[in-house]
Amino acid sequence: MTDTPFQYDPPPGPPRVLHADSAILIVDKPEGLLSVPGRGEDRADCLINRLRADYPDVLLVHRLDLDTSGIMVFARTKAAQGGLGKQFEARSVTKVYVARLHGELAQATGTVDLPLIVDWPNRPRQHVNHDTGRPAVTDWQVIAVGQGETRVHLMPRTGRSHQLRVHMAELGHPILGDSLYATGAARAHPRLMLHAESLCLRHPDTGASLTVSAPCPF
Repeated sequence: MTDTPFQYDPPPGPPRVLHADSAILIVDKPEGLLSVPGRGEDRADCLINRLRADYPDVLLVHRLDLDTSGIMVFARTKAAQGGLGKQFEARSVTKVYVARLHGELAQATGTVDLPLIVDWPNRPRQHVNHDTGRPAVTDWQVIAVGQGETRVHLMPRTGRSHQLRVHMAELGHPILGDSLYATGAARAHPRLMLHAESLCLRHPDTGASLTVSAPCPF
């Protein structure tokens, strides 16, 4: 398949806010919208800038890929940003994604444990490297199988760039619509079939457990 030049055409409309209080903001990011500004004026429109219209104190905690939809959490104070950052670093935030994979998985559950590092000549691609890669672990669980594809829950234990996309491709079942790691029919879909469905964390102010979900759009 021949690559076409990238044209940034984000979906219109305000972000869907799932939870808001004085410390944190949790939203459902649409597919096709950058989490933060990209390079160039044509890529200034992004989730955090749209949120600033109503929440001028919003602060970044983590990111989702342009092509991935679903839950993102933001902080509204420096203290909350620091507390949430520590939770992500400690891997105590539970994240569950939904994905549609090319091909039919034979097993019901499994784990991919493959270290990842940026593929410098082919950035932004990442690749497996057992010598210099950083640890990356993904658990997966089948939801449904049929018609040449598999719907799964993906539970990353680590948060490497493109981790879920590379791990599924290495499994031999790339995520449908993945323009970087899928080929042929697996790539020919209107969007990347990857959605951050739920997130569970400790509220940085109260310490209470907070779980938020966003319905999968595919």
